Amino acid sequence: MAQLDSRGMAIDVRPYVFGGLAAMIAESCTFPMDTAKTRLQIQGNQIRYRGAVHTIFTVLREEGLASLYKGLCPALLRQAVYGTIKYGLYYSAKDVFFSLNPKKRESNLVNLCCAVFAGSVSSAVATPTDVVKVRMQARSAHSHGSLIAVFLDIARKEGKSGLFRGMMPTAQRAGMVAGVQLPVYDFCRDKLARSKLFPEGGMTNLVASVLAGLAACAASNPIDVIKTRLMVQRRYLDDRIGHQNRIYRSSMDCCITTVRTEGFFALYKGFLPAFGRMGPWNIIFFLVYEKFKSAF
Repeated sequence: MAQLDSRGMAIDVRPYVFGGLAAMIAESCTFPMDTAKTRLQIQGNQIRYRGAVHTIFTVLREEGLASLYKGLCPALLRQAVYGTIKYGLYYSAKDVFFSLNPKKRESNLVNLCCAVFAGSVSSAVATPTDVVKVRMQARSAHSHGSLIAVFLDIARKEGKSGLFRGMMPTAQRAGMVAGVQLPVYDFCRDKLARSKLFPEGGMTNLVASVLAGLAACAASNPIDVIKTRLMVQRRYLDDRIGHQNRIYRSSMDCCITTVRTEGFFALYKGFLPAFGRMGPWNIIFFLVYEKFKSAF
């Protein structure tokens, strides 16, 4: 946990560094599942992919292995920003709160508020990298473009605001994920350690991370679908297709339109690959993070 020094001024930067590094490692290990989730979420009523495994094998067969990792560079850049700020700010916010309120005891409500704050702020800052990642994942293998090229392409055709498209649902989702993930992890780890059901250490962290991932995925998937669809759309005529892509006016409009045209469970498209990614992602992240903490 980040700690203030005796003067209450300096903040321990280790949680920021550990959080960023652990997030980048977890992202690299689980990225193909994230690509499958994105492909599933952006398809409408014309079904091309049938589940996460089918999506991965279809992409491998038709586009090659490289397409499963398309968008990895902006994803790692995003985690370097988002992961670093999110986990460091969470623990720093808790420390600041308790330094100002020394008589208060740690509670789920305090953890929730600190997590939502940390997740929302970090995600808003990292939105441009998330937009580029989603755009690159949504492209086929025949669509080329480097990280910088996609950045410039979006800025040129959609303006600077295009790089922040979907910022509100992105921040909402990040706040939701962090608000569930971090407090649930802390709560489960504490309860499991006290119950003696598992040996304290690796196994306790493993079970707590899986439960945190499941809870966060269930709470955030609808927002993730809306966020992804907002990020993929473009405000210009697509010359190759010859018609204007469907433009959602807002997060609410996207949600209502999706439910009306595809049904309520369309908001849970990509849930299995999302959890298939978030479960292992949480396991890798928290185990690596705890290792960093114990080593340094």
